[in-house]
Amino acid sequence: MEHKLTTPLTREKLKDLRCGDTVTLTGVIYTARDAAHKRLVELVQAGKPLPFDIQDATIYYVGPTPAKPGQAIGSAGPTTSYRMDAYAPTLIALGETGMIGKGKRSAEVVAAMKEHGAVYFGAIGGAGALLSKCIKKAELVAYEDLGAEAIRRLEVEDFPVVVVIDSQGNNLYENGRKDYLAAQGR
Repeated sequence: MEHKLTTPLTREKLKDLRCGDTVTLTGVIYTARDAAHKRLVELVQAGKPLPFDIQDATIYYVGPTPAKPGQAIGSAGPTTSYRMDAYAPTLIALGETGMIGKGKRSAEVVAAMKEHGAVYFGAIGGAGALLSKCIKKAELVAYEDLGAEAIRRLEVEDFPVVVVIDSQGNNLYENGRKDYLAAQGR
């Protein structure tokens, strides 16, 4: 099933998505990779505010290349998501509802998603130059010293993703494999 969603991604907007659904996102998403996630969780542990509103936020696991003249951002392909797994449950519990990356997630992340109604989207690895065309504006939010891994606020339009793990914990990587094997008679 195809969906067009605008951010912020409330739990209400996400509750009917199922693994395998295609989605185009329009609105604001944030970038953060593992070094930024570590700093965000350290802020939480210290009782300090985060540099952006995490409530109903979507975080794209990406370290974009520098923008060429006339572009909002350079190539912006997804990063392997498991590197954020140690930090994601904390941010999900604080209100993060969407994550965009590639690859499998830990059982702890899936449990947090089910408990709090979050969704994990997959973006196509290797298509960073194409994905960057959906990013209309990029501005630095925090951690400039991290370079490409700094937190940025992106304004996206029709950004294509696939629901990999829905808010009920259904997992495309698992279900897709089972469906394929069943179709092959195995």
